[in-house]
Amino acid sequence: MKESVFDVLIYLFENYFYDDEPRGDRDTLATELFQAGFTQSEVNKAFAWLDGLAASRQESILSVDGLRSFRVYTRRECDKLDTDCQGLLLFLEQLGILTPASREVIIDRAMALEEDEVDVDTLKWVVLMVLFDRPGEEEAYACMENLLFETPAQYVH
Repeated sequence: MKESVFDVLIYLFENYFYDDEPRGDRDTLATELFQAGFTQSEVNKAFAWLDGLAASRQESILSVDGLRSFRVYTRRECDKLDTDCQGLLLFLEQLGILTPASREVIIDRAMALEEDEVDVDTLKWVVLMVLFDRPGEEEAYACMENLLFETPAQYVH
């Protein structure tokens, strides 16, 4: 079975992030992932992805006036995040679930996935993981969790 970094991240998110009990160090967690059938390469890439997520908490992002600004995607971002993904991010920002800063972290983490294209379902999970990781985003996380499991019929573009 071909596993991807995203598969490892989903496995970690579903099995460890909600857990209140500490799981030990990275080596212990890696061993558990190997036993679950993931390759060392994919586990290492997933840890690197999570390290990038953790680093995003450390970086200061300039405050942006979300009412008077808009996001222009680069060609590379457009190749990876189609109009449905871009529409989802705009929709979530208009609902107040995302801030411009959290949107940028989500785009960064989506771009860090190895997939050539990121579909809407994958992007929803990236949004959920980013919001889960960001202090003060508990309400946004709860809203996104509801949206993830109760898909709206269509997004406003």
